[in-house]
Amino acid sequence: MATRIDYYDDPEAPPANSLVPSANVVVLNEHDEILMIKRTDNGNWALPGGALDLGESLPRCAVREVAEETGIDCEITGLVGIYTDPRHVILYTSDGECRQEFSVVFKARAVGGKPTPSDESREVVWTRPANVADLQMDRSMRARIDDYLNSPDQPHLG
Repeated sequence: MATRIDYYDDPEAPPANSLVPSANVVVLNEHDEILMIKRTDNGNWALPGGALDLGESLPRCAVREVAEETGIDCEITGLVGIYTDPRHVILYTSDGECRQEFSVVFKARAVGGKPTPSDESREVVWTRPANVADLQMDRSMRARIDDYLNSPDQPHLG
């Protein structure tokens, strides 16, 4: 199985060879719980999200990726931040692609659906914000969630 390896400010990291705009989403339910997935490619917990398709807007990408990865329908309500740190690269071992980080993270509310795993998500759960710290995740994903939790009304730009 192909894996995803995240590197941050690592002199041993391979050089980036692509830049792909992507979206992640902090989806909240009626109890203000956060929708989380356990990724199949690295076993880490993460916000749902993925790459932008040609002919698609980034907000539409965010809604589509949430539905595909989790079975949850959502509506975008705001912006958590823009994440473009060139020190964060993501290696996909299946083809050697090494992406420089380029992610826009949105806020959304669930409007329907039922948590359902997919090819990209081993588990899909609603998590209380206080429990997020207990989940294993990459540092860049943790930073995105922390930015939301610590400053929900102030978008992060970086």
